[in-house]
Amino acid sequence: MGWQKTFTLSQRSKGCHLITDEVYAQITPGIKDVKVGMLFLFIQHTSAALTINENYDRDVRKDMDMALDNIVPESLNWMHTDEGPDDSVSHTKTSLIGATISIPITDGHLNLGTWQGIYLTEFRHAAHSRRIVATVLS
Repeated sequence: MGWQKTFTLSQRSKGCHLITDEVYAQITPGIKDVKVGMLFLFIQHTSAALTINENYDRDVRKDMDMALDNIVPESLNWMHTDEGPDDSVSHTKTSLIGATISIPITDGHLNLGTWQGIYLTEFRHAAHSRRIVATVLS
């Protein structure tokens, strides 16, 4: 059995943002009756990504953003800067983090670990709305 919905997240600027509650609000109708299944989340953009990480301490989000900035600095001699200096650097970070995550569903709930949450990693400085495709397979 399958269920799918495309939804738009609220606008956010650069950083790592916990979006678990926002995602839950959108997918509850699709997972509530699933005994055992999988949720796949896919972001339809090339300058933001999805990941799972610690959901309790806000410093983790700041640390992730700082680490990614050091791994892929904006100060490199980027050639593709059509949309600004954060253009190609954002595409590169997206490739490293990824566009898709998968989460098990058990008894109508996401089977995340105690300290796990869903993150949007936004790499553009200006705030953007991001579209997510949620697919449930059971």
